[in-house]
Amino acid sequence: MNALLDDLTWRGFVANSTDRDALAAHLDAGMVTSYVGFDPTARSLHIGHLMQLILARRLQQAGHRPLLLIGGSTGLIGDPKMTGERVMNTKETVSAWVASLAEQTKKYVSFEGENGSRIVNNLDWTGPLSALDFLRDIGKHFSVNRMLARDVVARRLEDGISYTEFSYVLLQSFDYAELHRLYGCTLQTGAQDQWGNITAGADYIRRTTGDIVHGLVTPLLTKADGTKFGKTEGGTVWLDPELTSPYAFHQFWLNAEDAKVMDYLKIFSFRSHDELAELAEQTEQAPYKRLAQRALADDVTDLVHGVEARKAADEAARALFGRGELAALDDATISAVMGEVKATEVSTRDGELPTVVDALAASGVVASKSAARRTIQEGGAYVNNAKVTDPDARLSADQLLAGRYAVLRRGKKTVGGVILTR
Repeated sequence: MNALLDDLTWRGFVANSTDRDALAAHLDAGMVTSYVGFDPTARSLHIGHLMQLILARRLQQAGHRPLLLIGGSTGLIGDPKMTGERVMNTKETVSAWVASLAEQTKKYVSFEGENGSRIVNNLDWTGPLSALDFLRDIGKHFSVNRMLARDVVARRLEDGISYTEFSYVLLQSFDYAELHRLYGCTLQTGAQDQWGNITAGADYIRRTTGDIVHGLVTPLLTKADGTKFGKTEGGTVWLDPELTSPYAFHQFWLNAEDAKVMDYLKIFSFRSHDELAELAEQTEQAPYKRLAQRALADDVTDLVHGVEARKAADEAARALFGRGELAALDDATISAVMGEVKATEVSTRDGELPTVVDALAASGVVASKSAARRTIQEGGAYVNNAKVTDPDARLSADQLLAGRYAVLRRGKKTVGGVILTR
């Protein structure tokens, strides 16, 4: 068997492949050109896409050449989903997102050397294609019966599916064929929900050229209860730091479930088998230290945002609970921290700042103003990590972080915040 394929299987990257033995032999035979596609349905990729980028990186590290396809044409159409038609974004919007995603993917692969990666846009070959050519040269090779049998299509038939989304599989198959023709691409990777599209593309190439190509799909990541991984109460975990701050990103991974953290480490970390085995043993011996979660959060944040951003996120977490200086954090990090603690907006009256009691109650760290007073009297109230001893104290301008934020804490662990507005 192929060492790379064995490692990918051990790490949890392989849910299915077209022919495992044939793929193993193909990977052993020399440099393989693969591709993975990303449709621009938003301005940023999210952590569901990160698994695919890491797979591309691992293929390249093993000597193979990954192509990264940004779907300038398929992004205008939309891959069918189970819950109904996708929103049709404007061509201008999709074009801007293509540029954004192309820039975002660059950090995960190398573009140097014999196996240097390349970013491609499927609009380059589908844009000039006429409707007549599309029907004659591509559509002719697809059975409607097989297309109707696809799971997502079958589920959508009762409520209806547009011809636009119904035809998506033809466009993705054409992508594979064009990349096979232009670059000798013989492997397409993607998430498990792309299996039908990938096998259709491999079949289309076989029908039109006689060539045998391969497909490999990764499992859909889930939490311990089977629900989709990659969402928080605030929504999707994005790779763009403006949409999900490095602090929030780091916190997301720190909160990984005990039952799943080693699975996530195998996928998202580049630590060796031995390192992961040692970490698993240490975590089992002292689960309260959450060493695996720490390693996961650090490794993934380093990869996506860089070491310095991860250090800043870590320092912000320390400061939030009184083990560092809140005033030393930059404005963007402070803002992210406020978002994470679900800070409450509090308006000032005639330029007068609220009392600490009012701020504590508004932030939610205590149940009422009377509880706030009691907390102060008992010595358990803090504003920006400074203990408050006077129940009648009022917030002051020199206390505020970035001129408008205050972190409120009760005891060691109960944290909230207020945002002062005029």
